Amino acid sequence: LPITRGSYIIGAMDLYHDFALSDREKVFDSTDSMPVSSPAFIESIDFNNITSEATAINSIYVSDILRDFLNEPTLLPTVNGRMGAGSFSFSVNCLSGEDTSLLVDVSNSQIEIDGGYEGTNSLCLIEAKSSLSTDFLVRQLYYPFRLWTNKITKPIRPVFLLYSNGTYYLFEYAFEEIGNYNSLKRVQYKKYRIENDVITLQDILEIPKRIPVVKEPQIQFPQADSLERIINLCEIMNSDNKAFNKYGIAKIYSFDERQSDYYANAGVYLGLIQRYKKGSIYNYKLSNLGKQIFKLPLRSRHLRVAELILSHSPFRQTLKSYIDNANIPSKEEVIDIMRHCELYRMSENLYYRRSSTVISWINWVLNLRTE
Repeated sequence: LPITRGSYIIGAMDLYHDFALSDREKVFDSTDSMPVSSPAFIESIDFNNITSEATAINSIYVSDILRDFLNEPTLLPTVNGRMGAGSFSFSVNCLSGEDTSLLVDVSNSQIEIDGGYEGTNSLCLIEAKSSLSTDFLVRQLYYPFRLWTNKITKPIRPVFLLYSNGTYYLFEYAFEEIGNYNSLKRVQYKKYRIENDVITLQDILEIPKRIPVVKEPQIQFPQADSLERIINLCEIMNSDNKAFNKYGIAKIYSFDERQSDYYANAGVYLGLIQRYKKGSIYNYKLSNLGKQIFKLPLRSRHLRVAELILSHSPFRQTLKSYIDNANIPSKEEVIDIMRHCELYRMSENLYYRRSSTVISWINWVLNLRTE
């Protein structure tokens, strides 16, 4: 942790916090996001291609997402950028396995605030990221919170913003004890989706009629339920214009290397990502098809990804079953579909886990509807 400009305290401290409240909560599932429209007169923001934290924050401001989330009808930009953190002390939990904490003194360490918006009743301080990571560094919220708590009388509302593929995930936190780094609790969480173009159910149902079924590729069938994270990985590859191995991907998302392979290979399965060996390790980069798709406007991009999914027989047949019966098939029904699809090197014990990926991806496809 930084304690002055240029000096740090190093130790086994509990510095990170998960976005999800439990393993069962899928915070980056965009299926229940709130649709909003961007102002028609705005030309200087490309809502189809948000590539920076500053642009993402501007997007939620001009589209009134931030006003809705904070329930602050009057909201104006006031503070942002680098500044000194001021002087304060706090306790932080240790990772020793015991009920111990460490006292830390901060003296004007440098901080950076991505966005600060003041309303009639509060000051909102925003930290923004483009990667759908599993956790975040609490310091990015805590140090600005302490600085501005000492400066003004209004309540400070720390907000973490994540954005990907036209969806904005907003988390508001509160520190229950001002001097306790680990006392933060989630106050609220909402998902918003900017939609300027309509996708109908008929648009989705037309896809199997015009897209042929492809032969299953010689790669393990996907085990990656979050299509949002696969798309986010493609966005990062596209904006950074470089390749990643499993260790680089694990660092972005704060999960283990095995999960990194699962998500990268799911992108390979769809044709969005190219895999190649560098030494003994696989590297992953956006394929030429992926580059084409991620240049498209959001509506066209979403439909092209849906086409890639529904070109594979397990997903196409699952969608058909869903439509025919007006209900998502059970895992057992999906497994039965998968068994008849000649999947590459699929052993019996893998069907159950991978059936949840089929169901999750079909839910994503159907949730594209904006009618």
